[in-house]
Amino acid sequence: MKKILLLLLLSLFTQIVIGQQKVLSNNAEISILTIGSGTSLNDAFGHSAFRIHDPINNLDKTFDYGRFDFEAPNFYLNFARGKLNYSIGDSIYYDFLKFYIYQNRTVKEQVLNLSQKEKQKLYDFLLENNKPENRNYLYEFFFDNCATKIKDVTRIALNNNVIFNNPKDFKAEKFRKLIHNNVNRNSWGSCGIDIALGSVIDRTATAEEHMFLPENIFTFFENATLKNTNTPLVKSSKILYSKKGNGNRYNFITSPLFVFGVLGLLIIFITYKDYKNTKRSKWLDITLFSITGIVGIFILLLWFATDHTGTHQNYNLLWAFVLNLFVIGQLFKKRASLWFIKYLKLLVILLCLLTLHWIIGVQVFAIGLIPFLIALFLRYLFLIKYFNNAS
Repeated sequence: MKKILLLLLLSLFTQIVIGQQKVLSNNAEISILTIGSGTSLNDAFGHSAFRIHDPINNLDKTFDYGRFDFEAPNFYLNFARGKLNYSIGDSIYYDFLKFYIYQNRTVKEQVLNLSQKEKQKLYDFLLENNKPENRNYLYEFFFDNCATKIKDVTRIALNNNVIFNNPKDFKAEKFRKLIHNNVNRNSWGSCGIDIALGSVIDRTATAEEHMFLPENIFTFFENATLKNTNTPLVKSSKILYSKKGNGNRYNFITSPLFVFGVLGLLIIFITYKDYKNTKRSKWLDITLFSITGIVGIFILLLWFATDHTGTHQNYNLLWAFVLNLFVIGQLFKKRASLWFIKYLKLLVILLCLLTLHWIIGVQVFAIGLIPFLIALFLRYLFLIKYFNNAS
């Protein structure tokens, strides 16, 4: 019985040692895995991971920085405040690969051209970083995410001895354009992003800042070289799995442009009927002022009450005007105060300023909102004329 127990303990110990092998053999390889986009907004930008493959030590694991816990205390509150903790995690390589094949997402691999010392340093860093006391980090979509961590860790392993050259025909893009390249502009995800994120993302990203996207990690790593020797950082690349078919189904009928188009036409139709009948649909005005005011509060909170860097200087406030909530009382009156008529003229001016901001490129707004904004503009003009006549 004691011998059996001893053998079991020895076997368990051996498995633990193999599973946590710390010294890589000369046959070990370290590569970057790039995962293509998925069907949901959360998966639209892809994913990145390290693969540590050492056949001599029976080691084949992945490490990625894209883990988060829905069950964590105050998860949704922390997400809204921009204080969401992400973490590094590890997986058995074949489990990792099978998961993304099941999701029908392209998987590409780049084997890094590292010395034995550099491979060991990178692996040691990942093991140390994967300890419970070290694994969490404060996620930031543009500057500290699962893709940027790949770049940062590689630099640490190479003692900053890597040059990320610009790819051939590289053209610097604005952050918002880089997002739009991965998300259909006429989708609800893109609409939400364009409402929530401010003009700070309408600046041109530096070449290195393009690497907040996994696909750009792949492209820049493919063109990277080692200092002094000009040796390529990547010694081989291959596609492990290619996405089958087109997994993204687009339905214009449920898109923001169609929905807001119908809503805009309804508002314009009611406004026309009110104009012809010399009356006013109070319920419509109260609804519009309430919605625009509430959205304005949401935008202000994202700007001033969170740590999100991309929500600052958001000129959506030009249409989602917070003060609309505080002047609703005027809409119940048959004759509005003179100051309220001037206020309505201000709202028209703000919509004109929004258009100017869009034209000159200060901020790009959601295309799905265009019909709604046109209808809002016409409704404000009607209210000015209506209240002027009533006075």
